[in-house]
Amino acid sequence: MAELNSVKTKVNIGTQAADAKRQTIIQEDKEIVFQSNNFNLWYGDNHALQDINLTFHENDINAIIGPSGCGKSTFVKSLNRMTELVPIVRTEGDIQFRGDDIFTSGMSVEELRTRVGMVFQKPNPFPKSIYDNVAYGPRVHGIKKKSVLDEVVEKSLRSASIWDEVKDRLNDNADGLSGGQQQRICIARALAVEPEVILMDEPTSALDPISTTKIEDLMQELKKDYSIIIVTHNMQQAARVSDRTSFFYQGYVVESDDTNVIFENPSDKRTEDYVSGRFG
Repeated sequence: MAELNSVKTKVNIGTQAADAKRQTIIQEDKEIVFQSNNFNLWYGDNHALQDINLTFHENDINAIIGPSGCGKSTFVKSLNRMTELVPIVRTEGDIQFRGDDIFTSGMSVEELRTRVGMVFQKPNPFPKSIYDNVAYGPRVHGIKKKSVLDEVVEKSLRSASIWDEVKDRLNDNADGLSGGQQQRICIARALAVEPEVILMDEPTSALDPISTTKIEDLMQELKKDYSIIIVTHNMQQAARVSDRTSFFYQGYVVESDDTNVIFENPSDKRTEDYVSGRFG
């Protein structure tokens, strides 16, 4: 029996190694969307991000996990330069978006934030109609023709899996929707300007379980056309939805790997302790 168990263990290890190798080949075939190289960020004297080296690939869902205050949200906001809204922020190193340094390539902040959309923790629809919320971005970009706007609004709401729920009430104020519906309206608003990447900063933390499931199902659909980077405190969510997971701790990345590796066979004891609930 001991010999049989030993054989089974060897077979399982061999299978896991083969799976990991196949996944590595798949990753190498995917285009790199974002890559940070020795990226550092300070809030005044506070060294919030330390030598962050991460790579994100096309059509992946990337989860960023870690305890509160470890730099997760700061890093994600750095990807479309939202941290620049804080006057005391200083950075070193670089972040490349499709091979161009987002800080020095001459790419405008407006272009970057169009190509890299953001969905926040708390649903933040504008105090406007559902239609006007989704049409806001396209209008800013110069689309005025109603037939075109109608098409964009419907397409975006369908992509956000909420068209059937709101198609007969597009002129209603978005504030009258439930929290989960409001968050999907915000996702539709982000999709309306046709981004390439969607950043999500704890998008379901304020939602009930049913709404959370809808957002998670939506992410699986969206990753067919977009790259998604999500900050989450929910370990089960990270394990369910993401392809890769990065564990942040005290401003640096402890490890980043395929999600199944992070949750089943992490290389660092701190990662194991965090994903198993021993701290955090």
